[in-house]
Amino acid sequence: MHAIDWQKSTYSGDGSNCVYVAATSTGAVHLCESDDPRVILSTTRHHLSVLIRTLKESPPMRGA
Repeated sequence: MHAIDWQKSTYSGDGSNCVYVAATSTGAVHLCESDDPRVILSTTRHHLSVLIRTLKESPPMRGA
C-alpha cells in the first residue's frame, strides 16, 4: 500500500479547522478534515470539480 501525500487546502488558512486533499495515481481524490483525520471521503477529480463548481454557483443557504 502506498502512502498518501496529503496537502492542506489553501482555503484552510492557519486555523485548526483544516481540510486536507490527496490525489492518487489511480485518479482518486481523498479528502479529510483535521477534526477527525480517520474519516476519509474518496471521490474522482471529475466529481470533485462538479461539487466545487456547484457550490460556487449556488446561493448561500439562509437559516441552515
